[in-house]
Amino acid sequence: MAMLGFFLSYLLGSVPFGLLLGRWAGKDVRLFGSQNIGATNVWRVCGWKWGLAAFFLDFLKGLAAVSVLGRLFPGGLPHSYSGILAALGAVAGHNFPVWLKFRGGKGVAASAGAVAGLMWQPFLAAILVFVAAVAAMRYVSLGSMLASLALVAACGFLLADPLGADLPLFILAVALAALLIIRHRQNISRILAGTENRFPPPRIGGRPVE
Repeated sequence: MAMLGFFLSYLLGSVPFGLLLGRWAGKDVRLFGSQNIGATNVWRVCGWKWGLAAFFLDFLKGLAAVSVLGRLFPGGLPHSYSGILAALGAVAGHNFPVWLKFRGGKGVAASAGAVAGLMWQPFLAAILVFVAAVAAMRYVSLGSMLASLALVAACGFLLADPLGADLPLFILAVALAALLIIRHRQNISRILAGTENRFPPPRIGGRPVE
């Protein structure tokens, strides 16, 4: 049953809210900007209202996966395990949606929602780092990566038993951070080259990216 929860979480995570909102706004976000279906590119292409909507809907995918599907399909496992499977399913679905030939987003919002549903104290620590980093350097990508590393560190300090009973949650944090950083490898190259867009992202004007 826990694997059913993982599969249903994958399907939930693979709903491309960024793409759907972009089409509602009259744009295919895969043809503009970074060509990504994530909230930052939706903001860049369609405006801040659409970008925020994309972020919160993607956030809710991760939160609903661990809070609802992880509890409905525990498979005899404690929620720390069934919720982790649901979290991995939701993030995998967002990053590699079967409907879009496995070309999805970078998993920031979906990961944040999943983490919020499983371990709220480390989540708050990561959010504080994200806000501080973006405010100071105005790079959403860098803020996201620093927040993922802060999540790992926060798990070590804030979980009751990070190397014992809470070890699965600690491993989840490490896995999500590693995947997020890998998905941002092009952003890392642009940051080093000084060509990464700063926040707020510039609006894309008329024609699609070739």
